[in-house]
Amino acid sequence: MYKLLIVEDDAVIAKSIRHHMESWGYQAVCVENFQEVLQIFIAENPQLVLMDISLPFYNGYHWCDEIRRISKVPIIFISSASDNMNIVMAVNMGGDDFVAKPFDLGVLQAKVQALLRRTYDFAGDGKLLEHNGMIFDMGKGLVSYKDARAELTKNEMGILGTLLEQKGRIVTRDKLMERLWESDSFIDDNTLTVNVARLRKKLEEIGICDMIKTRKGIGYVVD
Repeated sequence: MYKLLIVEDDAVIAKSIRHHMESWGYQAVCVENFQEVLQIFIAENPQLVLMDISLPFYNGYHWCDEIRRISKVPIIFISSASDNMNIVMAVNMGGDDFVAKPFDLGVLQAKVQALLRRTYDFAGDGKLLEHNGMIFDMGKGLVSYKDARAELTKNEMGILGTLLEQKGRIVTRDKLMERLWESDSFIDDNTLTVNVARLRKKLEEIGICDMIKTRKGIGYVVD
């Protein structure tokens, strides 16, 4: 049974989410002490976090950053602040999806189900991919090159894995968004661009430069 951690200070919304998710067979825990979100996360060890942005004491971005220091667990932001700036900020901080308030509980549940399936099915794949001396361990989310290595987030793993599997062929932006999120309800060009830029930066830091090439107006390719 998957456990969800709900970090939402509106008690009515939090309880509605919890009851709905429990009716679908999930275990759901609502945070009540918003000064100790990280400690509760560690104690509960959930498989997914639903995180509001506006919270008492520290906002959701802060707690997402704290969680990302110790875990790659998927995080879905839920917020009424659904402008592009906040969506891009959520991705930059390590969020995996964004659901705007007000939302339909059925849609939220479908997104949770899809993200859990992608995250844990993908993590179970121990396949190794090689390209010009670089080794990508899909099971561990690690890229190794010479004596250096980088740890990738789920989205970065999805992008790199897709490009390597289609090596030599252009992968369209739409295809990447479909692979990562299975929906276009939250994703826009800025969000995908941020994820690709973050992946490129990690690769460059371990000595892999210009591996992912942009085909303007189409997508990306690894030659």
